[in-house]
Amino acid sequence: MRVYFAGPLFTPYERSFIDECAARLRAEGVEVFVPHENALALPDTRPATIFAKDWQGLAEADAVVALLDGPMVDDGTACEIGIFYALMQSDPSKKGIVGLLTDLRSTLGHEGHGLNLFVHGCIEAGGTICSTLDDVVGTLAQWQD
Repeated sequence: MRVYFAGPLFTPYERSFIDECAARLRAEGVEVFVPHENALALPDTRPATIFAKDWQGLAEADAVVALLDGPMVDDGTACEIGIFYALMQSDPSKKGIVGLLTDLRSTLGHEGHGLNLFVHGCIEAGGTICSTLDDVVGTLAQWQD
């Protein structure tokens, strides 16, 4: 299974967490496209180049795992979720979208916890939201079977 891992990647901490998640998924036999390993590693980082490389990653993916942590969903992540949902509508081989929401604010009952209701609805229309990486792995395993 090929997975596109969407999430904010602007700080070393964000990239490190995504790298840890990708390593775990790879250990489970999942092929993972991580934008900062691909598009941002290119010598040409103009917007058109980044978009083309990430679009290719989304188009070739069977599923998306989207990191939803933070006070608001990252705008690029929200865009990737929406693009993949649209791809799912015309390609039945696409498995779905798994949101990963580990943010403590979401477990303390804070209404909304930064998760835009439209984005939340899009994920649930095309998949599910998990609170642990173990649950993400389990969801992907079910979709793979």
